[in-house]
Amino acid sequence: MKVPENLNYSKEHEWAEQREGGVIRVGVTDYAQDAMGDVVFVELPETGQSFAAGESFGSLESVKAVSDCYMPVGGTVTAVNEALLDAPELVNKDPYGEGWLIEVEPSDEQELENLLSAEEYKQYLTTLKDEGGD
Repeated sequence: MKVPENLNYSKEHEWAEQREGGVIRVGVTDYAQDAMGDVVFVELPETGQSFAAGESFGSLESVKAVSDCYMPVGGTVTAVNEALLDAPELVNKDPYGEGWLIEVEPSDEQELENLLSAEEYKQYLTTLKDEGGD
């Protein structure tokens, strides 16, 4: 299970990457895509929509179920990954690269500090595995 060190993570299994210009790129983790199975449809918000941290901004439909995606930080959507509309399987193939979901202009960059570091997220996954859940 890949957990890149340069990202921050939510307990809902989204990752957040601070990019040039203060924009935050958001996607789902390797753990999440693996648990979902093959993603067959992606529902993403419109650019310009605003969401609070923890709020659902879209969903991923897999062969197993439909899963909501939650904002790791609050802000306004500045870009959506249009490639996923034609190739939703990119979420499975490259969750930290071509499978990113949205980019957000954060309303409060301090919210990144509320997320887990890579090490904390790995520990969280170990806890989930020990408990036998997700």
